[in-house]
Amino acid sequence: MKFNPCKGGAWCEDTGTHCNGCGRSHKEIAETKVLIKGLVEFAQKQDYENPEDFAQFIGETLARKLQKP
Repeated sequence: MKFNPCKGGAWCEDTGTHCNGCGRSHKEIAETKVLIKGLVEFAQKQDYENPEDFAQFIGETLARKLQKP
């Protein structure tokens, strides 16, 4: 399955089982929001002065770990 990022705004559709904008299931979207919320809360709790570096580290680490068999 190919990931399609949210287009936001008027594209989003919350009826049915999938969003008409990105095509992802509402369950997948909800689970992703929970993950993001957890990362935001963690970074805020740590009170990082450079949250963009934390976000970049998370993205790069995730991509690297997904490429390993």
